Amino acid sequence: MNKTFRNFKITLLDTGESERFFYLIDNNRSRLEDFFAGTVSKTKTLHDTISYCREIEQKILNKSYFPFIISDLKTDTFIGLIDVKNIDWNIPKAEIGYFIDVNYEGQGVISKSLRNVIEHLSEVYRFKKLLCRSNSRNIGSIAVAKKNGFILEGTIKKDYKTTKGEIVDLDYYGRVFS
Repeated sequence: MNKTFRNFKITLLDTGESERFFYLIDNNRSRLEDFFAGTVSKTKTLHDTISYCREIEQKILNKSYFPFIISDLKTDTFIGLIDVKNIDWNIPKAEIGYFIDVNYEGQGVISKSLRNVIEHLSEVYRFKKLLCRSNSRNIGSIAVAKKNGFILEGTIKKDYKTTKGEIVDLDYYGRVFS
């Protein structure tokens, strides 16, 4: 996927871009700690990130994980991530997660990027269902999901352990395709 809109571009993560990926995570680390715990824990240092990107490269080849990077073409920086994980090819369905750099919040970039990724997943991979999980306190993430056609399916109690060790409930939002 290589999609451009306004001055932004969405591409699959080039694992040779480990340093830029590290800085995206590092610049947003405190915001991401609780709900991108896996990514945050595997990118503590640039060296860790390089190793993690090698893992990601294999997952992309196996079609078990798709990390889409949002870049600002004006500044040539990574500004967001939409990751497709927990893929079940038998249905096919997947979980989708996303975040945008704090400096780009509220501009509609993540909503538009997610719309593009969803179209890509639906057309190319023929996913029948996508889901996203969110803590009910994450109003921004929920708004993005709803703007993209996701509907609350329910709340799973004690479903996720944050990096601080708190076990929290998560709201599950789903979107189905015919």
